[in-house]
Amino acid sequence: MKNPVCDAWYADPEARVWDNTLYCYVTRSLPFDEQLNLDVVTSTDLEHFTVHRDVLDMTTFSTAHRAVWAPSAMERNGKFYIVFAANNIHSEDKVGGLYVGVSPSPLGPFKNVLADGKPFLNRFYCGAQPIDAHFFCDDDGTVYLYYGGWRHLTVGKLNETMDGFLPMEEPSVEGVVREVTPEGYVEAPYVEKIGGKYHLMYSSGNWTNGTYRVKAAVSDTPCGKFEWYGDVLVASGLADGPGHNSAFFFGGRHYTAYHRRAVGDTYAHHRRLCIDLQSLDGDRFNPVEMT
Repeated sequence: MKNPVCDAWYADPEARVWDNTLYCYVTRSLPFDEQLNLDVVTSTDLEHFTVHRDVLDMTTFSTAHRAVWAPSAMERNGKFYIVFAANNIHSEDKVGGLYVGVSPSPLGPFKNVLADGKPFLNRFYCGAQPIDAHFFCDDDGTVYLYYGGWRHLTVGKLNETMDGFLPMEEPSVEGVVREVTPEGYVEAPYVEKIGGKYHLMYSSGNWTNGTYRVKAAVSDTPCGKFEWYGDVLVASGLADGPGHNSAFFFGGRHYTAYHRRAVGDTYAHHRRLCIDLQSLDGDRFNPVEMT
């Protein structure tokens, strides 16, 4: 495996492994008005990578017209679901926010779970911009949706058909979501359960420059307070602005997928998809050495 893993401008990878195949769902790292669909990068050996373009059936997401970014995907009840943000809305008066799609295949085409092209969520609960969503399925089958920009992280429980929230006990906002923001959080949550605890990786700093990095935090419960314990991905002499990552096990080893820029390249959208090993120290993430 060599970085970057493919010759394209990609960002915000969410990695999933199904049937011994890695699927990296990615944002096209382009100006917002040119971000009109999502791609998936796949591999069966982490040496050869294939790009699958346009995995969303955009005719079913008719209210999403720009800034299609930050996907997350999961399998449930024999179907594959995807969540992504669109339109980069800054108030509830604008149409957009988070959208959820479903497909019989992990490669799509994903169709909107809601009618009339509607977004799944356009509310600004807890001050969180509805972007950067992440699906997490707990051991008991409960699916949690973590999301949020503007330095606020929120979480809610999804129903069986993935088209609505389940009621959430107090403390919550309108019985829908709860804020669980850790120290230094800006965006891009990813949750993994290790040793009975819930580990959160998230991005801090500014995505347009070298302050961007990934931090890690831990909680005893999926909806509890996450306590920061270290930075796991930071800029170095090799690459700049690493962030918006996810993690996966492949061939018995633990990896992180993330985006980064070449040192000295200050154009914000020149981001590339990279994968590196991420070791564990007991039940905690060690810092990643970029290669």
